[in-house]
Amino acid sequence: MTCEEVKNLMTIGGQLIDVRSSVEFNQGALDGAVNMPLESFQYFAKNIDKTRPVILYCRSGKRSGAAKQFLETIGFGSVFNIGGYQRYASC
Repeated sequence: MTCEEVKNLMTIGGQLIDVRSSVEFNQGALDGAVNMPLESFQYFAKNIDKTRPVILYCRSGKRSGAAKQFLETIGFGSVFNIGGYQRYASC
């Protein structure tokens, strides 16, 4: 996804979720992101609105890919894995 596509999702109510550890998150995160570390993601998922787009990222895209798969398994329809934090840090 491009920076513009991510911004467009955010303007229509997208939920930006960083699945990295809290230590990684505190070292820098995308504006508007909420930290929901993957190791506890199943517990955080109940706080995510199924009616709004979900935008996931981590360091490389692997953890956010696992979170995307989990959300889709439990019925989320509009989930996007944008991959690594560094790619979007300058957006």
